[in-house]
Amino acid sequence: MEFKHVSVLFEETIDSLNIRPDGIYVDGTLGGGGHSAGICERLGENGVLIGIDRDNAAIKAASERLKEYKCKKVFFQCNYSQVKSVLAEAGIDKIDGAVLDLGVSSFQLDNGERGFSYMQEAPLDMRMNPDDTFTAYDVVNTYSEKELARIIKGYGEERWASRIASFAVKARKEHPIETTTELVDVIKAAIPASARRTGPHPAKRTFQAIRIEVNDELGQLKKAVDEFCDVLAPGGRLSIITFHSLEDRIVKETFARRANPCTCPPEFPVCVCGKVADIRKVGGKPITASAEELEENPRSRSAKLRVAEKI
Repeated sequence: MEFKHVSVLFEETIDSLNIRPDGIYVDGTLGGGGHSAGICERLGENGVLIGIDRDNAAIKAASERLKEYKCKKVFFQCNYSQVKSVLAEAGIDKIDGAVLDLGVSSFQLDNGERGFSYMQEAPLDMRMNPDDTFTAYDVVNTYSEKELARIIKGYGEERWASRIASFAVKARKEHPIETTTELVDVIKAAIPASARRTGPHPAKRTFQAIRIEVNDELGQLKKAVDEFCDVLAPGGRLSIITFHSLEDRIVKETFARRANPCTCPPEFPVCVCGKVADIRKVGGKPITASAEELEENPRSRSAKLRVAEKI
C-alpha cells in the first residue's frame, strides 16, 4: 500500500520555521515526507534535513519522495524523543529548526493491517513501529478492568470508560478480543444507544486511548519537547502540531515553563532563583486550520500548531 499523508497546516508550519538555505532541520515525524518536502524546497546544497520515524515504511516512502532535492538528507528509524542520540550519531551539536506532526498518518489509518482504524476489520495492533512487540491486543486482553478504565478515561476522555472496560473484561473471558471489529462491538454494547446517536463514532475515543498507551505517546512527547528545545541553536524554531487536548497541554505547558522558568514567589520584588528563559513563544493562541483546509481535509479540524524560538 502506498504511504500517503496529507500534511495539515502545511504552509503555516513551513513558514513558522524561518528556514535558512544552509540550516539544519529535523522532521521528527517524517511520515510520507510532506513537511520534509516543504523544508527541502527551501534548503540549498549545504542545507541538511534529518528525518525521524518509528515506521520503516515511512522512511522508505519519504526517502524516495525526497531524493530529487539537492540538500543533504539523513534518516533514522526511532522515536523522535531520541533526537539527542540521533544528532550525536550524525555528528551534529545544534539544529536550526524542527517540526513534529503528532497526527496518525493517513497510511496508518487506512491500512487495515495496522489496526488503527475502527472503520476497518483488522487485527488489534496499533504499533507505530511494527518491530515493537507490545500491541493493542495486549492492552485489551491483559490489562485489569481498573487499568483499562484508567487509560480509556485518561487518554480518550471517554465518559463511558468504566462500562467499556467492564464489558471488555467480560467479553474476553469467553474468548480473546482479537480484531478491531470485535472491540468496536464491545464498545457499542457498553455505550447506551441514546449516547451513540450524537457525536463522533462511539469507538473513536477508546481507540485513541489504546493507541496512545501502545505507543507511549504522551510519555515520549513530554521527553521530546524538552529535548528539542535543548538542541535548538539561538534563533532556531520548534513547530509542533497536536491533535487532541492531552498533547496540546504538554506542548503548551512545556513552552510556558521554559519561557518563564522563574520559581520565585510572586511577592518577591526581584528574581533570586536565577532561572532564565531559554525560549520565547512565537504568537499567542495556537494556529488552526483555515476554512479552506477544513473543507479539503476534515482531519485537520482538531489540529493546533504551536511554535517556540530559542533565545
